Parts: sequence; C-alpha cells; structure tokens
Amino acid sequence: MLGNGVMLVAAPLLAASMTSSPLLVSGTTFALTLPWLLFSLPSGALVDRLDRRRVMVVVDWIRAAAIGGVGVAVALHWDSLMLLYAVMFLIGVGETLFRAANLSMLPSVVGSDLLERANSRLTAARTVLHDMIAGPLGGFLFAVAAAVPLLVNAGSFAVGAVLLGLLSGTFRPDGRPGPDPAARPSFRYEVAAGLRWLLAHRLLRTLAILIGLLNVTLSAALSILVLLATKRLGLGSIGYGLLFTALAVGGLVGALFGERLVQRFTASVTLRAGLIVETLFHLAMALSTGPIPVGVALAVFGVHDALWMIVTTSLRQRLTPPEMLGRVNSAYLFLAAGGNAVGALLGGAIASRFGLTAPFWIAFVVAAIVTAATWRVFDRQKIAAATRAEQVAMPA
Repeated sequence: MLGNGVMLVAAPLLAASMTSSPLLVSGTTFALTLPWLLFSLPSGALVDRLDRRRVMVVVDWIRAAAIGGVGVAVALHWDSLMLLYAVMFLIGVGETLFRAANLSMLPSVVGSDLLERANSRLTAARTVLHDMIAGPLGGFLFAVAAAVPLLVNAGSFAVGAVLLGLLSGTFRPDGRPGPDPAARPSFRYEVAAGLRWLLAHRLLRTLAILIGLLNVTLSAALSILVLLATKRLGLGSIGYGLLFTALAVGGLVGALFGERLVQRFTASVTLRAGLIVETLFHLAMALSTGPIPVGVALAVFGVHDALWMIVTTSLRQRLTPPEMLGRVNSAYLFLAAGGNAVGALLGGAIASRFGLTAPFWIAFVVAAIVTAATWRVFDRQKIAAATRAEQVAMPA
C-alpha cells in the first residue's frame, strides 16, 4: 500500500516533467485503471484455478522488476512517456490479479467469525500507509530524485513477495491439487459462471449494482472537487490537500472501530446508515460554501466508506463458495471500476454545462433513489438468512 501510494504521486509528477499536456499527464492514471475494465473478469477466473498465494508472489516479483526497470531508466535518462504508460498498464494488470487473489485468500487465513476484524485492520493499514503517509512521502522522494520513488515502490513489491512467500500451505480454492485440466470447464465458461452466480445472488447482486451506480455519481462529483475547493471555497493547494486529510482521518476512524461497530449495530444497520450518509454527503457538498462544513462532510464520508468496505468485503467472502471467490470478487470489482471510469468522464462535462455543484446535486438524487430502492434488501433478517443458507450449503 505504501509503495502504491508513492507511485500514484510520482507517476503524474514524472509525466509532467516530460510534457505540459494535461491529457498526456492524465494518461498515467488512465493506463493504471484501464486494466480493471479489460482484465478483472478473466483475472478472477485465473485466480480460481491457481494457488492464490503463488499468484500474488509471482505478480509482485514481476511488478518489482518492471518498476525497478523504469527507475533505472529514469536514473539513466532513458525514460519516455510510452515506457511509463506501458509499465503503469502492467502494474494495473497485476493489481487485478493481486486484488482478486488477496480478497479470495483471506477466508483461508482467518476464520469466518474474524473476517470483519481482518478487513478492518487491512483497511486501517491502507488508510494510514496509502492515504496519509504515501502522498507526502512520494512528493518528498520525487524532489530528492525522480527515480527514487520508483525504486522505493519496486522495493515494496519485492518485500511483499518475500513476506507472502513465507506463508506455508496450499491456497488453491479447494485446498487440494488442481483438477485434471482435461476435465475442467473452459476458461470462458468459468468467467461467465462467476458473473452468473453473482447476478443470481440477490444480496450480492444488489450490492454490486448499487456500488456501480453510486461510483458513477461519486466519481463524477469528486473529479471536480479541486475546482469546487479553489473556485467556490477559495482554498489553495494546501487547503485542498487538507480536505483529503479529513477524508483519510474519517477512514481511519471507521477502520479502527469498524469491527466493533458492525458487531454492535449489525451489517444491516451499517449498510442502511451508509446509504443515508452517502445521500446527505452529496447534499452537504452541494450546499456548503465554507471549507469547514466540507471538511466535516468528507470526514464523515470517510468513516462510512471504511465501514462499507469492511461490511461488503466480509459479506462477499462469507457468502461466496470458496471455489468461486476469485471470479465473484472480480465481477464485483469490475462493476465498481466501470462506475469509476464512467463517472470520471461525466464529472467535468456536467460541471462545464450546469455548474460546479451540479454533479453533487445529481449524485444526491441518485443516492436518494438507490437508498429507497434497495432499503428492503438490507433487512436484518434477510442478511442473516442469506448467511445461514450459505453456511448450510458449504461442505464441512
């Protein structure tokens, strides 16, 4: 997480040192996120065929070599935008595999009753390392030398590969050696089977479609946050950065207390409260004209975002058959990534046509409609019944 966060800061800075074109600079982010639309579904099927720990180890070594190679090229002044795009794309492809394997392997490492605790701690680690520390560190390391943050990121992948390699045991979906390839369904069939299973499960299907819709409007709104901060709130670069600090602080609070909050109020209450918070967040952002209310809104949203991640990830891990976790997680992430990509394109266009607050007003209306439409699905008894049904269906 620390290395990835450093890279997210360093890559645009490196691109900006090569070109003054905003479009070409934004190409680094596009190259990193495009693989989620292209490869997330097949990555899930691949993860369900292989040892998930080995997948993560191999992916991390490949990414360490790729980023290390770019770092050396930058140090020797052999760098180019095309090389940076290619490596960022490769890193993104690796992330689709790593994330699917990571999410799918966790239930094999901890018991079902500890999933919320494990996901809470992972979310806290991400918030501190990726959201709080990596940004300033990446900027500082880039100021030292352009190659340094790239080499640090390569080192983080190498350390990750070593640590994962120390885990003992087999982490195939069924805990046994793989089946005879001749008796295995086709790769395309397995990809489709995972997507069909997700769409057939009412609770997880609702969560997947819901997050896809909400991500469209959320990404559209946040894509113009810098303009809202500078033109409407009158903030400079430091003030704009503090808004993200408020978001990260809220996320850390939600991650640290997530397990206890979910146990105290149940997944049903947490999801329903999250929908209300998301709706009111967009309303507050549309109405606020001062930085303090916006900062408070972002902090509260950060708490909600962490709790939502903990609850939905744990539900997928608990309700999905182990042999399909990779495909179901990837299908879920595919829908979420699709929402992010569409929203990022829409945000600027809507703000240009209707004003800076228009994306937030649209997000408020969409969130209110989604909340009303899905409220009954997140009933406590229905979530408990779905959990019991999966536990009964799961072999001893």
